[in-house]
Formats: sequence, structure tokens, C-alpha cells
Amino acid sequence: MRGPGGTVLYGKWRPRGFEEVVGQDHVVETLRNALATDKVAHAYLFAGPRGTGKTTTARILAKAVNCPELARGEPCNDCGPCDAIDRGAALDLIEMDAASNRGIDDVRELRDKIAFAPSDLERKVYLLDEVHMLTTGAFNALLKTLEEPPPHAIFILATTELHEIPATITSRCQRFDFRRIPIEAMVERLRFVAEQEGFSVPDEGLLAIAREARGALRDAITLLEQIASMYGPSPSTDDVLESLGLVRDERTDKLAGALAERDLGAALEIAREVAGDGLDIARFTRETIDTLRERLLVAARDRTPDVGVLTTAVAELAGAD
Repeated sequence: MRGPGGTVLYGKWRPRGFEEVVGQDHVVETLRNALATDKVAHAYLFAGPRGTGKTTTARILAKAVNCPELARGEPCNDCGPCDAIDRGAALDLIEMDAASNRGIDDVRELRDKIAFAPSDLERKVYLLDEVHMLTTGAFNALLKTLEEPPPHAIFILATTELHEIPATITSRCQRFDFRRIPIEAMVERLRFVAEQEGFSVPDEGLLAIAREARGALRDAITLLEQIASMYGPSPSTDDVLESLGLVRDERTDKLAGALAERDLGAALEIAREVAGDGLDIARFTRETIDTLRERLLVAARDRTPDVGVLTTAVAELAGAD
């Protein structure tokens, strides 16, 4: 269950090319087109929830701008620069965790070194993760660098908190918004990873993992690895649900039905029963929301009168979650 060198499963199956990035087609296509037409920007801002591929895409972009065998915007993954970046050995891919190096002195040090020519790659790539953690002084120092970067340098800023980035910074970057990965795309990727690792997980179990990850593929693959470590390579759906602290559909179906019928007494009784069993109420609520959404889709398809009631129930429960 671990890759070469003891890497965790997500690291082993981290995408190495744009074509492997899941659920971010709008980002991937734009970057590939820019690379294919040699219109690469000097600064990028990748914003979005955790686990959606920002850092992975940044590393692929770093390979692409340095790959001598670039084809249609895709790095070859066979040349020296691609190999060095994949192994984490490229001196000119400078990754800085802004949560730990957030002060003005850290950015000034980076700025002082940026003028030096690349040593092992054609272009230096600076990847600043969690960039929203920088201090005001650090942002001001970074701004000066973004305004007049040397031609051999590219900046990629990544953040989960776009609203905390000063407008002066965002206006100098080409911005890409990473979305939560759709459930169907995550299930497909989980199925691929499971097959490659020799796991046999029912589709219902993969669906439960994908839902629990809430759009973060990294979390989903980590959960898959944990479940396989706990139950072996062939966990049942019940094993998956138990490991996630989820309930079987019976009570979510009952609660969804009570809410759809506006039977508050029955809904409260089910909620008390679930709480009394020590289950995670937040997770149970999310499962109920999923059940209501499935009913809503069926009602909309069949044009039944339940559409309005179900829409209201989903909205109210989602607000409570």
C-alpha cells in the first residue's frame, strides 16, 4: 500500500501530467493551451479547497515549463528536468510553506536570490503554498517582486483562503479557481487506484468514501488506504461505513422521509436515536442530505409534486450542516 521509498498511497498515485488531474478540466485546458502557444504567465494564483490538486498542478506546470520534450502542453516525464522535479531533487523548484515562512525577512531572502540564474533547470519556479498566511509586510515585499520578475522566474501562489489575499497581489497573477472534485470523478479515480493496488471495494463503499471526502481527492485516497490497512484488501461496504462512522441507509431514509413529509416529531425521534447511539451527527446529516438530493433528482425527473418540498428540506438541512 506504499509506493517506492515508503510513500503513502496518495503520493504514489499523485498525477504526473495534466491528463491525470481529476475534476479540474477548466484549469488544465487553459494551462495546456498557454504552454502549447508559449504564452506562459510570470505569476499564477491557484485558489480552492484543500486536496483539490493545487500543489500537484503547480508541480506539473513546473515540469512543463522546463521540459525540452513538451508535447501539446504535456511534460514528457522522461527527461532530466521532469525526473528531478518528480524526485524532489530540482534545485530550481523552490517550494516555500508560507504558514511557516511568513515574515518579511523570508520573502526578502527569496527576492534577493531570484536574480541568480537557474542552476539545473531552464526556469526557476517558486511555489508558495498557503500564501494567505504571509504578513502584510511580506505581501508588500512579494508585490515588488511580482511587478518586475526576471524572465527566468515563474511564481505559483497557492491558497485555500482567496479572500485573504490582497487585491494588489491577485491583480498581478493569472488566477485559477480549483473546485471541489465531483463525486463521480472521485469514485472513478478511487476505483482505478483500488484496481492498481489489488483492492476489491464495492462501488457503494467507494461512493461512501468519495462523499466523506467532500470534494478532496487526497482525503479520499487516504481514507481508502486506511480502510484497506484496517480490513484488508477486500473490505465490505459495511466495513467501509463502520470505519467512516456512518450509518446504514435505513435511518437516513427514514429521516429523509420524515423531513419530506414535514413530520417533525418523527424526525426528532430519529435524531435522538442516532445521537443516543453515539454516531457522528454531522456525518449523519450529510448522509441524509445526500439521500434527500437523490430523492429530489428522482422527483424532478418524474415531475412529481414532491419537488418543492424536497428542495426546501435539502436547503434547510444543508444550512444546519
